[in-house]
Amino acid sequence: MAQVSSPNRVLRHVVLFSFKHDATPEQIRQVEEAFCALPGQIDAIHDFEWGTDVSVENIAHGFTHCFLVTFRSEADRAVYLPHPAHKAFGALLSPIKENVLVIDYWTES
Repeated sequence: MAQVSSPNRVLRHVVLFSFKHDATPEQIRQVEEAFCALPGQIDAIHDFEWGTDVSVENIAHGFTHCFLVTFRSEADRAVYLPHPAHKAFGALLSPIKENVLVIDYWTES
């Protein structure tokens, strides 16, 4: 059964990236800028934030970048995933990404 959003719940889309060893700082900056541009291009995104790893635990397994995209519903996520701007972002990322991890969840309180 599909989840329906409520005022207290949102759908989080967590995306972690690691980059190939030969990815340049400029290429990584372009990926950061392109991902940060998506909320202005895709109305289905309710909220967005991102950052780079600063953990002192040293267990990030090579992942350096975290992007958190928030949707109000599964329908909004369904608009986002095939959206041309999201697809273009994936094409920019693909040549330099080492690995990607995506987890989606409904918030609980």
